[in-house]
Amino acid sequence: MNLFVFSASPIVNGTLLVLMLFSIVSWSIALIKLHQQWCDERDNKAFASAFWSAKTWQEAADISANMSGKQALLAQAGFAELRGAHRQDMRHLGSPHDGLERSLRQALQNLHRQLESGLTTLASIGSTAPFVGLFGTVWGIMHALQVISKSGSAGLDVVAGPIGEALIATAIGIATALPAVLAYNYHLRRTRIAVLELENFAQDFMHLAGKHDYQMQESSQRE
Repeated sequence: MNLFVFSASPIVNGTLLVLMLFSIVSWSIALIKLHQQWCDERDNKAFASAFWSAKTWQEAADISANMSGKQALLAQAGFAELRGAHRQDMRHLGSPHDGLERSLRQALQNLHRQLESGLTTLASIGSTAPFVGLFGTVWGIMHALQVISKSGSAGLDVVAGPIGEALIATAIGIATALPAVLAYNYHLRRTRIAVLELENFAQDFMHLAGKHDYQMQESSQRE
């Protein structure tokens, strides 16, 4: 614990507290997103198995309405657009194909934003933590030099201790940044794979809807 309060300078101690906060935030985001991705993969796998096993278009719609997961949400948006395609309003102007494509694209963009949540924070921590640590080190060295000048001695035994302690801020900054960068790269790759799978499902849904002439009875969902 003495490593975090080594300096009498409140600025250096504040810098170390900021780095500790950065570390807590980055680990929290990494673990939360890891759990979310595991749940999404589980839900998407269960939905895909049920959806592609459906015997009819209506059965696929019922399955989509009663399941969770990103692919299920995408299918729900598509079926909702098909049920309202016959309405004469500004939202449903144009061909059913165009309306369905627009609805799926908007739903995909919303899901993409959800999947990317937290990545900006991880990237920011990974890029700024070393500089925050370096700032603490520079300020610590300045403070240490002031203490040394007041002591009137510049021997190695006097200089090494305060300077070495000041360098701890840089070490903590790097130790904070590395997990954040690794977590960012890992989750970014997982996000890209998830988005690609959603795009593939959206294309498959468009193909199936075209085979059914973009028709879906509005009353079918109530049955």
